[in-house]
Amino acid sequence: MSALMKSLSLVKKLSAANPALQAHIVRNLAGWNKDYKPGPYPKTEKEREAAAKKYHLLPEEYKPYADNGLGYGDYPKVGGGLGVEHKDNYYPYDYPEIKRNFNEPISADHDLYSEDRYSQPDYPRYSNSYYVLCFAGVMGGCLALYYWLEDKKMYRPVAAKQYPADGVKHYTFER
Repeated sequence: MSALMKSLSLVKKLSAANPALQAHIVRNLAGWNKDYKPGPYPKTEKEREAAAKKYHLLPEEYKPYADNGLGYGDYPKVGGGLGVEHKDNYYPYDYPEIKRNFNEPISADHDLYSEDRYSQPDYPRYSNSYYVLCFAGVMGGCLALYYWLEDKKMYRPVAAKQYPADGVKHYTFER
């Protein structure tokens, strides 16, 4: 704890001596940098080729997001709904913990498709109408049992306490 307090006092002295250093540190600690921001939406073929090269894609593979005001700019539209668990587990990825290779572009909605999130790489086993029918069948069965057994009350059979004789004291605590 004393080492922490000494280092904090050192930081305080350094920032008091040089206020520009403090501003520089704050700028570098930001989680977002202008270099990570996508460029403007490509309007010409030359801009499309430059954007494809920027994201390490072939020009025929490069398709940007629609220019609808969401701010995706020239970022490529890759993947689309397939989660990370759909990728091969035994492929030698550069980053195997996230199943990603170096410079591989990821979807703009990558936070929705990582392994700790829900994603549906294949079609569901049954159709939605089958799920609805199963739910209605189970709930209808429970409701039918409830109404069928409504008049058949179930309780613990308990009789009145039985004593050796009425009005006679059958226990004492005296010696």
